[in-house]
Amino acid sequence: MKTYEINEFGIENLTLTERDEPTPNASEVKVKFHAASLNYRDLMMVKGTYNPRLKTPLVPFSDGAGEVVEIGEAVTKFKVGDRVMPIFMQGWHDGAVDAAKARTALGGDLDGCLREFGTFDENGLVCIPDHFSYEEAATLPCAAVTAYHALYCSGSLKPDDSVLLQGTGGVSIFALQMASVIGCRLIITSSSDEKLERAKELGATDFINYKTTEDWDKKVLELTGKRGVDHVVEVGGAGTMQKSVNAVRVGGHVAVIGVLSGKGDFNPASLLMKSARLQGIYVGSRQMFEDMNRLFCQHPHLKPVIDQTFEFGEVKDALELMESGSHFGKIVVRIN
Repeated sequence: MKTYEINEFGIENLTLTERDEPTPNASEVKVKFHAASLNYRDLMMVKGTYNPRLKTPLVPFSDGAGEVVEIGEAVTKFKVGDRVMPIFMQGWHDGAVDAAKARTALGGDLDGCLREFGTFDENGLVCIPDHFSYEEAATLPCAAVTAYHALYCSGSLKPDDSVLLQGTGGVSIFALQMASVIGCRLIITSSSDEKLERAKELGATDFINYKTTEDWDKKVLELTGKRGVDHVVEVGGAGTMQKSVNAVRVGGHVAVIGVLSGKGDFNPASLLMKSARLQGIYVGSRQMFEDMNRLFCQHPHLKPVIDQTFEFGEVKDALELMESGSHFGKIVVRIN
C-alpha cells in the first residue's frame, strides 16, 4: 500500500513510500482510507516543532475517514462496508483523560491516517453520520471533537451564552457552527475582513479585525457592556492568553486549545481577580465524539467547512496551505 512517512523533519522531506497492507488481529478492523484532513498539529509534527524527539518513521495526520474492508474474528461493533473514523486517542474511550490514554494519539504516538489502509481496535472507531461524505467526515476527529469538548463538555454551553472565537481555522469554525445552533452570541476575530464576512454567513454576530483593532480584548468588553464573554475558545496560546482573560467575564471559562501565536506574557493575577476558569482541552474521548455526532445528526444542515481538497500526491501543497494560514475552515486530502 502507499503511505506517507516522516523520516526527516521538513515538508520537503515527507516521503511517499510502500508498506505491506496490515492484517487485523481478532479485535481489530481494517479500514481503507478515502480521505484525511490537516490540523496545525500535523504541520508541527512534519516540521519537527511539535516533538523534536519524535520516533520515526511515522505516518502523519491524526484525522481520516474510510470504509471497513475486513474485521477480526472477535469484532462485534462493525461489519464490512461500514463507514468509520478512527478516534484521535485510541485509548481514550470515555471518562477522564490520563497519561496512558494521552500516549495513544494518532499521527504522533501511533501511525496516523495518511495511508491507504490501517488497522484499529474496534473500540478506537466511530461511525460516520450518514449525511457526511468521506471528505467531510475526515475533518471531525480532532478539530470538531475539540470544539465540542471545549463548549459542550468543559463549558456546559447554554442558549444565549456569549462566545469569543479566535480566527477562522478548523476548531474555531466548528465551535461557531456548534454554538450557533442553540442561539449563542458569537464574537469572532480575524485579520481578514473577507473571512469575517464568511463567518457572518455561518452565524457569527460580532466581528473584530485584530489587525486594525489591536486591543481586541477592549473591543470585546465594549461589545458586551464591560461584562465580558462567558466562553473564550483560545487557540493562540501564550501570545493571546492575556487578552483572552481580559475579555472573559468574572467567573467565565477559557478553553485553551492552540499554540498558534507563539510567545507572550501572562499575568495570572487577572485570572485570579476574575475567578475565571482556564481549562486545557486536548481533543476528547470516543464518547464525546459519539455525542457530537448526534448533535450533527440533529442539525443536518451543519456541514464541515472545507477550504480546499487536495489529491494524495499533493500532500506537500496541502501542508504549505496550512502553513500560510490563508485557509478558512479545514484542508482535506483525498486518498484514492
